[in-house]
Amino acid sequence: MHTIPVRDFTIGGKSPFVLIAGPCVIEDEATTRDIAAFLKELTDTLEIPFIFKASYDKANRTSIESYRGPGVERGLDILGKIRDDYAVPVISDVHRFAEIVDACAVLDVVQIPAFLCRQTDFVVEVARHAKIVNIKKGQFMAPWDASRIVDKITTAGNERVMVTERGVSFGYNNLVADMRALPILGKMGRPVIFDATHSVQLPGGAGIASGGDRVMAAYLSRAAVAVGVDGLFLEVHPAPDKALCDGPNSIALATLPPLLKVLKEIDRIVKESDENI
Repeated sequence: MHTIPVRDFTIGGKSPFVLIAGPCVIEDEATTRDIAAFLKELTDTLEIPFIFKASYDKANRTSIESYRGPGVERGLDILGKIRDDYAVPVISDVHRFAEIVDACAVLDVVQIPAFLCRQTDFVVEVARHAKIVNIKKGQFMAPWDASRIVDKITTAGNERVMVTERGVSFGYNNLVADMRALPILGKMGRPVIFDATHSVQLPGGAGIASGGDRVMAAYLSRAAVAVGVDGLFLEVHPAPDKALCDGPNSIALATLPPLLKVLKEIDRIVKESDENI
């Protein structure tokens, strides 16, 4: 198993699971900082490794009228401040060649969106510049096919690769999370992350936006940690019903402390045993 050092912790192997969490998109600097401060204090208290996530530009929204974020320049500036002010690593997704270099200069982890995971030239260019790459496995892909994406990144000279499962298309406007995918991805020898909140998304299910079933995110989180994943990806918000993006599948901040306590205990039990992906 390849492990990945990130600041003062390690992702992979028998290391405790890392929490990758934050709002779907940067709505404004004050709200984003408040969320980051809450998550930093909580994860420090629980001793859970933490990477802050937020998109500066959601280029794959359902509708042309959907809120996308503050854009590359302003968004990276906010993420850079959060990284420095709260001493946390940050992750965000890139959607265009033109932003790769600037994003890689700020982000500790660069995420390749699910819809772009098979775009060879784009994947290779991200791999050439990023410190660490997180691949979101496309919801249209079998888990074993993700090995080809990993190969593209490592061939470009970057061995610091994580693979994130985010559910698979199941008919129209629906996703299903197949827990069998997690050990299959683990056979590739790279850290495996489970995206619990996107796995309960209903793509385009609200007509002009995606729907979701956030209640199920906690159940899937517990199941994935029981499998033995290396990290958990959660979109969180202080008031999910008012969120400007992915509110239906986002978890309320207030519900996070008890969930993380349970997840930490499950993770401890699993990783102290020999049964681990």
